[in-house]
Amino acid sequence: MHGEEIINEIIEEEREAREIRRRMANWDFINKQPPRIREALKYYIEKGDIRLASKLAGLGIEEFRELLRKSRIPVVV
Repeated sequence: MHGEEIINEIIEEEREAREIRRRMANWDFINKQPPRIREALKYYIEKGDIRLASKLAGLGIEEFRELLRKSRIPVVV
């Protein structure tokens, strides 16, 4: 595989993961959260960066993972 093909494949995988997170998320639950938590969950859905999303939420990673479970947002690798 050439460099450009690899980059395109990574971009496509990230797009697919974002779509899965968006589709499976419990938006009613997410929208009922306090603003900081809600925005951190939305950030995670869009970017998939659990470390930064947990910091934005003001939670540890394990606490944030629990919130992801409650929100039905899958951790897509």
